[in-house]
Amino acid sequence: MVTLKGGTRPPWVGLGAAVWLQIAAGNAYNFPLYSHALKSVLGFNQHQLTMLGVANDIGENVGILPGIFCNKFPPWVVLAVGAFACFFGYGVLWLAVSRTVESLPYWLLWVALCVATNSSAWFSTAVLVTNMRNFPLSRGTVAGILKGYGGLSAAVYTEIYSVLLHNSSSKLLLFLALGVPMLCFLMMYFVRPCTPASGDDSAEHGHFLFTEAASVVLGVYLLTTTILGDMLSLSAPIRYTFLVIMVLLLMAPLAIPVKMTFYPSDHRKLGTLGLQVGSSDHLVQGENNADKTEPLLTPSSSVSDLGGFHKSDSVSDVDMLLAEGEGAVKKKRRPRRGDDFSFSEAMVKADFWLLFLVYFVGVGSGVTVLNNLAQIGIAQDVQDTTILLSLFSFCNFVGRLGGGAISEHFVRSKTIPRTVWMTCTQVVMIFTYFLFASALDGTLYAATALLGICYGVQFSIMVPTASELFGLKHFGIIFNFMSLGNPLGAFLFSGLLAGYIYDIEAAKQHVTSCLGPSCFRLTFLVLASICGMGTILSVVLTKRIKPVYQMLYAGGSFRLPQSSNH
Repeated sequence: MVTLKGGTRPPWVGLGAAVWLQIAAGNAYNFPLYSHALKSVLGFNQHQLTMLGVANDIGENVGILPGIFCNKFPPWVVLAVGAFACFFGYGVLWLAVSRTVESLPYWLLWVALCVATNSSAWFSTAVLVTNMRNFPLSRGTVAGILKGYGGLSAAVYTEIYSVLLHNSSSKLLLFLALGVPMLCFLMMYFVRPCTPASGDDSAEHGHFLFTEAASVVLGVYLLTTTILGDMLSLSAPIRYTFLVIMVLLLMAPLAIPVKMTFYPSDHRKLGTLGLQVGSSDHLVQGENNADKTEPLLTPSSSVSDLGGFHKSDSVSDVDMLLAEGEGAVKKKRRPRRGDDFSFSEAMVKADFWLLFLVYFVGVGSGVTVLNNLAQIGIAQDVQDTTILLSLFSFCNFVGRLGGGAISEHFVRSKTIPRTVWMTCTQVVMIFTYFLFASALDGTLYAATALLGICYGVQFSIMVPTASELFGLKHFGIIFNFMSLGNPLGAFLFSGLLAGYIYDIEAAKQHVTSCLGPSCFRLTFLVLASICGMGTILSVVLTKRIKPVYQMLYAGGSFRLPQSSNH
């Protein structure tokens, strides 16, 4: 395991590289850009196309395997697996859409799309887990930044698709098959585990503010250029200029290590958490003030007779009890909230399932609106839904970035559990769904913006909360299990509920595209009631974990828990 001095350039180089890899991880958002080509070129019907959309969601969100790999292999191995998945998956789709290979079976394309978008899980797991471990004292901020850039990836790909690839689906698939893996191989060296600094650093706070500001500028820029591109007929040189500026804004986080190179700080006053990165169990003090463990009692002859009990599996229960009683052996205890949990230990905890259910309600209901936003706009007589999608995307980014930053501020200053913000946003979501259901003139854009922010907050709160409650050692697999709430919610609320009600209303009107507020009204009322239940669960969870946050942040900054020794 690589061990580097805390506060030096590598962690910030890794964060800058992670921004690009997080954009790469957004490749699953491109399905709407080439789905029409799959339908027209390959002659698929709507049902077949919908099932390909299911494959897209499954691949993007099933990350249990990447979570396991993160604990066994260095980040570059995890990223390399994602790069090969991207190459082979999108490569097969390109062969089909470009007609380089004729008559590929439908099941092969379904599997290929699932493999291709599963690269997103490998990329995002590698960069998120590594950076959360590199900056364990700023987990909310790091999660907000990386998830925020992930939220902007759809707009970045759209810009590349329209300007560089000239709206060609086959060129986009070729770009995803070759360009994304190449970017991954270029950046994977810089994403590596480093030893975190042991104390708060004012310079670090300034660096995070700069990165957040850069992402906000990029988000506003992408929203502005998207609207201008829809409203005006821009010449090719102007569009290419927009693309170059976008690339420069994406490089902004790398200005931090460059600045640190030319203006190095004095890090002698900052200690390091002398650990082998990857576990909260090993977060201990530096060498100069290392804690030393002494036996509680001097071992007696009965203990000596054990020989080397660690080397033998046949030690009797009586001998073990004697050893524990005389202090030679510490009895293994179950981890407490804030310690490092294994996945199986976390799954038997009520807080684990409460967090999963609250997240499932928030993202599941939100993704239902996102998946049907075009149809919602058409039902309410909005002909061009591009601005609606851009507005939701930008507000989703604001929610992800803001949720991480705001929760980090209040958890440090007031020891307020992060899940308070999930409670608040789900209350707002109830109001928003009633606003959608009312279909009042002028409310669609406001409701879309509010929902985008609340939807984004769910992501940036769940990630650090899971790491604080259950530790960083098995964070990869725990976080990816929580992420299953997204496709599960999409299947239940969008595929079954919204789709079923929409088809019934369309059949009443004897048309294929339903018009009027009745198309989604019942869906919105059901989603509002589901968010009501999610709010109650969130209140229960917040009340349960408040003592944990008072313990972890009692001194105004994150205090590492004691080792659980398991």
